[in-house]
Amino acid sequence: MSKLTVSSGKAARASAAVADSAEPQPGNPQPPTARPPLDPRVRLGHVHLKVADLDRAITFYRDVLGFQVTQKFGHTAAFLSAGGYHHHLGLNTWESAGGSPPPPGATGLYHVAFLYPTRAELATALRRLLDAGIPLEGAADHGVSEALYLRDPDGNGVELYWDRPPGEWPRTADGQLAMFTKPLDLGSLLTEAQAI
Repeated sequence: MSKLTVSSGKAARASAAVADSAEPQPGNPQPPTARPPLDPRVRLGHVHLKVADLDRAITFYRDVLGFQVTQKFGHTAAFLSAGGYHHHLGLNTWESAGGSPPPPGATGLYHVAFLYPTRAELATALRRLLDAGIPLEGAADHGVSEALYLRDPDGNGVELYWDRPPGEWPRTADGQLAMFTKPLDLGSLLTEAQAI
């Protein structure tokens, strides 16, 4: 199989943001050390996106990525999940029916990231994207993870990724994380894709 790689400015910007976040920024003071950190059991429960066309969005998230619709409210909203959870993803057209994506330079969602449990599951997701003709904006190895970057039909950034085991994460000599961005070998990843 030929070696396929994709790198992107988006992945490079994500890596730069990681590096930039290590230093305190003006107007963004560090939190007081007396406060306890957030409970480590806290998880991102779901993401709710404004979309222009509900059926088009459902087709992408259900038929391409594989989420299941758990509930639909007419032609205005739907909830989708993986594994029977009430919802990992909400979609609605309440304020956005027929709308367009935010222009470049506007604030808002950079991307939503879906964490896959294994490299093989990410490979299967890549196969689904290729079969559906969905283009990638980028694909990166971040040391701690491997990631695919794309856009949904409404222009929302989507990251699909899997995490390497923490014991394999790159670290500096003093034990700090040392994430990076390198091109991801898509051909190698595809060899792990499961039959769908």
